[in-house]
Amino acid sequence: MELDAQGIEELLRPENIRIVEEVSSWEDAIRVACRPLVEGGYAEPHYAENIIKDTEELGPYYVLTEDVALIHARPEEGAIRKQMAVTLVRQPVVFSEESFPVRILFALAAEDADSHIEVIRMLANICMDEERVRQLAECATTAEAYRMLTSPEGR
Repeated sequence: MELDAQGIEELLRPENIRIVEEVSSWEDAIRVACRPLVEGGYAEPHYAENIIKDTEELGPYYVLTEDVALIHARPEEGAIRKQMAVTLVRQPVVFSEESFPVRILFALAAEDADSHIEVIRMLANICMDEERVRQLAECATTAEAYRMLTSPEGR
């Protein structure tokens, strides 16, 4: 399934978008980003802790570009069903000295190993447009962020 704006609507529920002022650490950022997935029954409570453990071993493999991270782990690490959550953090999160600062955290739970590839394709389209990334990071409301992600033109 190629993810377009309509495909995103199936993958991202409006209640899974959050805006926070800041987080205390990169570990806290992962927990905050995964919380809607756990609350919605899309991931098990230990999912975020597994991502933290993977990050300690592998580094922040999920930081895609400046401002954007796709936080995820292998399906067997606590994903239940496919769903995404988006957290906008007003104060950028730094996952490592080598990675970009991040203000948009996409958290993905997927029950199969290929689902994240579809999401990366969709996010690549967003990430290629620096202005769109900036506008998304600065959305005032979760409804505005949802509209930007689900409308074909991103507005």
